[in-house]
Amino acid sequence: MPNISNRAQHMPPSPVRKLVPFAIKAKQKGIKVYHLNIGQPDIETPETALNALKNIDLKVLEYALSEGNLEYRKALTEYYHSLDFKDLTPDNFIVTNGGSEALNFAISTLCDDGDEVIIPEPYYANYNGFTSTFNVNVVAVPSTIDTGFALPPIEEFEKKITEKTRAIVICNPGNPTGYLYTREELQKLAEIALKYDIVVISDEVYREYVYDGKQQVSMLSFPELSENCIIIDSESKRYSMCGVRIGCMITRSKKIHDAAMLFAQARLSPVLLGQIAATAAHQNDGAYIRSVREEYTHRRNVLVDLLNEIPGVICPKPKGAFYCVAELPVDDTEIFAQWLLEKYSHNNETIMVAPAGGFYSNPELGKKQVRIAYVLKEEDLKRSVEILKDALKQYQLEFNL
Repeated sequence: MPNISNRAQHMPPSPVRKLVPFAIKAKQKGIKVYHLNIGQPDIETPETALNALKNIDLKVLEYALSEGNLEYRKALTEYYHSLDFKDLTPDNFIVTNGGSEALNFAISTLCDDGDEVIIPEPYYANYNGFTSTFNVNVVAVPSTIDTGFALPPIEEFEKKITEKTRAIVICNPGNPTGYLYTREELQKLAEIALKYDIVVISDEVYREYVYDGKQQVSMLSFPELSENCIIIDSESKRYSMCGVRIGCMITRSKKIHDAAMLFAQARLSPVLLGQIAATAAHQNDGAYIRSVREEYTHRRNVLVDLLNEIPGVICPKPKGAFYCVAELPVDDTEIFAQWLLEKYSHNNETIMVAPAGGFYSNPELGKKQVRIAYVLKEEDLKRSVEILKDALKQYQLEFNL
């Protein structure tokens, strides 16, 4: 038998997808499963993007440029100009196969084996996967549910900085918590990055979806970070286009850009058809974004308000993205989430949630928490909470909690 690499053996499983086999078995038994575990919106993709794909008039589906085709990079530039970052040009963008590849490029550009990145937790679980791939160590700074997962005190970040620290990674607004960082919090991160000459990698793929009259503040708003900032962006959640796999890495630093381009050239090309769809999606998209934001606001209010009515459940109201983290009155949400799929149903229906332990470097911190995505329509969210409420009662009775 062939040997399996240490890298593969230490690759962490996805907390979002690890329970999929149990969901498949539940469906095979005829049980309907409401998927609250994954950020796959049911929102329709913009018609302009769909039509662009339907009406492709190409004789050869050729390689795109390694940095992304100019037409799409111009569309991205115009989009960022509309956000008032008018100094950006197409040369500041590297188009990637989803935001995931942009994160891979950023980490591989900045870090060598054994280097460190600091991340406030809970954090997007795949950050573990990306760093593990390159033998980079995550140094976590915990935030807590009682503060709504606000940025930990900046002194806690400074305590973690060593000679091996290369970057601070944030997600704003956040996955899994939906927390939206304030300008004051981001200013503190900018100052510490400059003080220690490290890079802030800001994952901003949920930028459009912030609520309650708030606005997302991009790390691009701090021009003093011109050599110390990388932005990760993606069309997946903005336009409900997860399947086109188009994202980008943005930096004002020519040194970082040119180094990252070597990785872009090595993987040859970002997806051609995805760029065509994404370019079209950016056309006259204002009404689309506003309507989707309004829908997510409504779904958030319905879900979080109902969750907090369940005895023993704690769920801060997120200010952005389309996720929330809820604490449940159970001992271990890994066991509970599997039980929901294996042993439980309510009128032949159940729910699938993502245990939050996988969003922490120390899984014990998330042992009683789950991430829930409000990407389903209102009636499905209401039904899901009804199922959860009944399931918690049954589970507590069965296990004498």
